[in-house]
Amino acid sequence: MGEVVLISRSGSGCGGGGGVGERKADHQERQGQQGQVLELLLAALRKSVALPCQMADADDPAGGAAGAGWGMDIGWPTDVRHVAHVTFDRLQGFLGLPVEFELQIPCPAPSASASVFGVSPESMQCGYDDRGNSVPKILLLMQERLYSQDGLKAEGIFRITPENSQEEHVREQLNRGVVPDDIDVHCLASLIKAWFRELPEGVLDSLSPEQVLNCNTEEQCVELVSHIPVTHAALLSWVVELMADVVEEEESNKMNARNIAMVFAPNMTQMTDPLTALMHAVQVMNLLKTLVLKTLREREDDEGSYSTFSSSPTLSDGLDEVDREHDQGDGQQSDNGQRTANWFVQEAHLI
Repeated sequence: MGEVVLISRSGSGCGGGGGVGERKADHQERQGQQGQVLELLLAALRKSVALPCQMADADDPAGGAAGAGWGMDIGWPTDVRHVAHVTFDRLQGFLGLPVEFELQIPCPAPSASASVFGVSPESMQCGYDDRGNSVPKILLLMQERLYSQDGLKAEGIFRITPENSQEEHVREQLNRGVVPDDIDVHCLASLIKAWFRELPEGVLDSLSPEQVLNCNTEEQCVELVSHIPVTHAALLSWVVELMADVVEEEESNKMNARNIAMVFAPNMTQMTDPLTALMHAVQVMNLLKTLVLKTLREREDDEGSYSTFSSSPTLSDGLDEVDREHDQGDGQQSDNGQRTANWFVQEAHLI
């Protein structure tokens, strides 16, 4: 607010005395000056109060009218043209940008990746499996193709390793979101395991080796996995259902609960020390085996709740007896332990 200076005249002249008429005129003049100063002060005060109110109530019609004298009225746009419809995709960035904008706004989104392997699940396009789990679409595509080609019945599925050259070719196709028609089921199964193995963080990495080691019952295993992050919990649920589907075709593929848990265990955790990784993989195998057997038992108890992909309606008879055969006899148990260790070393790429 500007400074106001009040200037007044003295009541007496140079001679030191004046008449009554002169004093009355001086009094009227002083009153006039004070009135002008008061008007200036009120005007400045109104301006200082009205302008902030107008800015604060710009969206309020009443507030806007109060400060109309100090602001500029903005009307509705009159010359509008629909140039383009732009959408944003977290994997592909801005779609539908005009050409002149493309140089200023990069199309690829920061979270986009040129690969579906080795990236965080949160940065990938996801879909829902038949149990409502949100998982990356690439897993659903590979699962659908594996089942449609009767891959679950292939002997040694998820255990037999395909040729590296074929796997690399299919991997390139999958990175473009395409599942080749001529893909070998063993190659497809190997890439599913590779997807889990190459995650930035293993699905079960949030569980310490001590926690997994102390899981001795089914209830303890279920309680333990209930504490893993939501994204990893959905992936674990998906892969356990997949392993259960494999075991349901055990008569054809020769893969029981122990075998399928053994081939997946090294791909569910990541450890830098080979010896520690090997020991931990054995405990993870037991955890996965317990979860698979629980899933299979629940499917038997609730007929019709098995996976919509699976062609086998019931659990193979004598599943638990088949698993116990692997643990009978000291000599046989030693041989099985050696084979298990050798498989873990190969599967986890420790050599």
